[in-house]
Amino acid sequence: MEKALLYEFIGTAILILMGGGVVANSVLTQTKSNGAGWVNITFGWGLGVFIAVIVAGPHSGAHINPAVTVGLATAALFPWAEVIPYILAQLAGAFAGAVLVYIFFRSHFNITDDKEAKLAVFSTMPAIPHRFNNFIAEVIGTFVLIFVILHFSNPSFEASTLAEAKIGLGSIGALPVALLVVAIGMSLGGVTGYAINPARDLGPRIAHYLLPIKGKRDSGWSYSWIPVVGPLVGAVAAALLYLGLLNIN
Repeated sequence: MEKALLYEFIGTAILILMGGGVVANSVLTQTKSNGAGWVNITFGWGLGVFIAVIVAGPHSGAHINPAVTVGLATAALFPWAEVIPYILAQLAGAFAGAVLVYIFFRSHFNITDDKEAKLAVFSTMPAIPHRFNNFIAEVIGTFVLIFVILHFSNPSFEASTLAEAKIGLGSIGALPVALLVVAIGMSLGGVTGYAINPARDLGPRIAHYLLPIKGKRDSGWSYSWIPVVGPLVGAVAAALLYLGLLNIN
């Protein structure tokens, strides 16, 4: 269990280092890829997932996302007793990854005047603020993520004992999951920035709040519950539908 949690921490830290890094490369002043845009960002996040799954998959299943953990537990594919430890490891890893992004790009943070861009490196904010619409966007985006993951990996989830199975994104393979994340970002990401991962948003948001970032704005706490609660609701809904479909003859 301790090794699995360590790899959840490492995998999530890698995810945020690469994902936050591609946003920083695209929006901070005087980076060589400044202005690279949405396609660059979506592929960067997808490839961040790819790398994280390669590293953590054999050891923890590479959930790297509380919504995945809760979705798998709801579908009776992961023990509920391990859900909280996994989520805590993911949150800690996301925070650590965000700190690394700040250290790496500190000079560019210092010369960037755009406070919104600085926050965007760490956390999501909606393009058009509307609590209900933003919440539904996160629910639907995460529903797609978890529902497809469950269908991707159904044959790989068979194991003699749950304790021996490395169940998670690593059960599917890194490339299909990476392409799934890119697809969600390309098609559904423009409304909220597609957190679809509570740890990915909350851990770095805490880092943004705590780090001595020059000229930063507030950390958007009034919005912060949406990219946490929305993905969890979407994950549970996807798992329940998946279970319901399994029972249809």
